[in-house]
Amino acid sequence: MNTLGKSNKHTHLTTLALALGLIIMGGVVQAKPATNIAPLLGSASNFAVLSAAPDALGAVTLTNSTVNGNVGSSGPMVSVVLTETLPESTITGAIIAPVSTKVLTDFNKAYNALAAVRCGTVLTGTLAGVTLAPGVYCFETAAELTGVLTLDGPANGIWIIKIGTSGTGALTGTNFSVVMAGGGQPCNVYWGVSDAATLTDSAFVGTILAGAAITTTGGTFTGNALAKAGVTMTDTTVTGCNATGGGKGGKGR
Repeated sequence: MNTLGKSNKHTHLTTLALALGLIIMGGVVQAKPATNIAPLLGSASNFAVLSAAPDALGAVTLTNSTVNGNVGSSGPMVSVVLTETLPESTITGAIIAPVSTKVLTDFNKAYNALAAVRCGTVLTGTLAGVTLAPGVYCFETAAELTGVLTLDGPANGIWIIKIGTSGTGALTGTNFSVVMAGGGQPCNVYWGVSDAATLTDSAFVGTILAGAAITTTGGTFTGNALAKAGVTMTDTTVTGCNATGGGKGGKGR
C-alpha cells in the first residue's frame, strides 16, 4: 500500500482547500479551515489567567472577581494581588508565582505559532450581528468590537481570530458578546492580539494570547487570559478551559 502517496494526495487536497478562501453559505461567513492549526499551549494551558511578562515582571491584579482555574505570574507571589473588596476575589484553583520557565517557553511558542498562522478572511467593523464559521480571520490593525458575534460550527470546529496582523493592533470590546452555536466549543476559539486586550461589560468567549496587557471590567470571560504583560480584572467572572468546578476553592490565599 502506497501510504506515502496517499499522504501526499491528502496534503495536496488540504492545501487546495485552504486556497479557496472566503465562501458565503446561508449568511454564515466561511473562511479557510482551522481544524489542525490550533496553537499548542502546552503547560500554559493549565492557567485560566497568566501574566507571562519577561524578566520576572509578571503581575495579576484581581478585584471583586472570580477565577475558576489556576492563576499564574512570571513575577513572585507578591505580584498576584487580590484587592480586598467586599466580597473578596475568589480563585478556585492554585496561585503559582513565579511560574516555571517551561510555562513561559510554552506560552511564547504558542503566541509565535498563532502569529504565524496564515490569514484567511480579513475582517473589519465591530462584528455586531456577524456569524462566523470555523476558520482563520484577521484584523489588520486594531479591532473595536461591540454587539453580538455568533460562532457557528460543530464541536470540533476551531476559530482563530488574529488582531494587528500588520504589526500593531489592540483588541477593545465594549458591551461585546460572543455566542457559540451549532455545538461550537468556547475552548476551540483563539484570539491572537498583537497589543493589549481591553474588555468592558462583555461576555467574552475564547482564549486570548496577548502581546501586551489584558484588562477586563465587568462581564464574563470563558476561556484563558494569557498575556505577555500584566493582567488586571475587576468585577469579572473567569471560567478557564481546564476548570474542574469541583476544586477546594478559597479566597485566593
